[in-house]
Amino acid sequence: MRVDPILLRARGTPDSQSLTAYLAAGGYNAWEKVLQMTPEAVTAEVTLSELRGRGGAGFPTGRKWSFIPKDHPGPRYLVCNADESEPGTFKDRELIEHDPHLVVEGIAIAAFAIKASTAFVYIRGEFVRWAKILERAIAEARNKGYLGKGVLGSGYSLEIVVHRGAGAYICGEETALIESIEGKRGFPRLKPPFPAVAGLFGKPTIVNNVETLACLPHIINRGAKWFASIGRPRNTGPKLFCVSGHVQRPGVVELPLGVPFREIIFEHCGGIRDGRELKAFFPGGSSAPILSADQLDVRADFDACAEAGSMLGSGGVIVLDDTVDIVEAAANLAHFYAHESCGQCTPCREGSDWAVDILERILDGHGRPGDLELLQRICTYASGGMTICPLGDAFALPIASMVKKFAGEFERRIAAATPSPPRKKPVLPWSGPSHGFGR
Repeated sequence: MRVDPILLRARGTPDSQSLTAYLAAGGYNAWEKVLQMTPEAVTAEVTLSELRGRGGAGFPTGRKWSFIPKDHPGPRYLVCNADESEPGTFKDRELIEHDPHLVVEGIAIAAFAIKASTAFVYIRGEFVRWAKILERAIAEARNKGYLGKGVLGSGYSLEIVVHRGAGAYICGEETALIESIEGKRGFPRLKPPFPAVAGLFGKPTIVNNVETLACLPHIINRGAKWFASIGRPRNTGPKLFCVSGHVQRPGVVELPLGVPFREIIFEHCGGIRDGRELKAFFPGGSSAPILSADQLDVRADFDACAEAGSMLGSGGVIVLDDTVDIVEAAANLAHFYAHESCGQCTPCREGSDWAVDILERILDGHGRPGDLELLQRICTYASGGMTICPLGDAFALPIASMVKKFAGEFERRIAAATPSPPRKKPVLPWSGPSHGFGR
């Protein structure tokens, strides 16, 4: 299926980062239209479009906005999540790189809808180049009156602040992100209260992903029904898929939600590299349970992936060919999540380290007969709401799926294992006879 790009329409356009190029393509028309509407009307239009959050959870955007207390008299905030820390995900950088004003306009529309006068862009610390691109776009928009006090002569004012994080995976989670903006360590918060009620600085806050916000100008310009006509019911609109791993043409592709993964991998990315066979793929970044080659015809949308036992997540499709050792892949994944755990919750902190120990031991040739059952137990008790944030699920669900779908690879290593060498008893400084202790 070939479709005209919507979100990536500026890719390949000369000087696409500039306000001049954006205005020439009809930029900020939606923003001008929104300023003639009520916040409630904007929320209703986005709700009708059935836009679901593109950051991973897939929660309906308009419904999320509606959770803001209607009678709250004080300030409220919008936060654009540009942390993009999920391995295998690189779509938000693509939008900022080629169409930063689309992101700025989307932020403005969402801020207006929730009656916020201040918005923050939380961007990953390593994304220095993209942070500067956004800062330039925000300055251009402000100089032309699209931001600031009394936007375009209206009674609405909006300031957008770019806030750089420090490169922690956990800060992609909305409450840890909020803690980070407040200058605290990025520890996820217990919910409730949810950010829509008590978020940034204790005020009502909405956190939306870059791609989610980039959809908003198109919804306002072309209408909710147009947006809902793309994709499938409950899974509407265009979606950016980040395809990496063992494919001929890795990169970001834009397609309607609901196309089969077979089409994404073989038609748009040229199939598996070097003529190899597909072994498995992660449909939504490394935190999504793995899918095997016989699940290629699963549709790439939120509901179909859930029915297949995985999740679409951020749309990061990581492709593995038949040369990949699944045990090594599981150990690599476990290392990442153990390193990035904030340490608040015992099941995540201890479980991820424990999984690393077991997988490394299997790789070292010292696996034990009960290791797979133990791994599955660890994963069970670290997922399904056992932790404050989803990082417990993020390490547990993919590892559990790898053990289940590729049990033979783990079992062969364990069957060929040798006993672990005995641990050497440490020699303590007071254990020698020369110290005379105990005489």
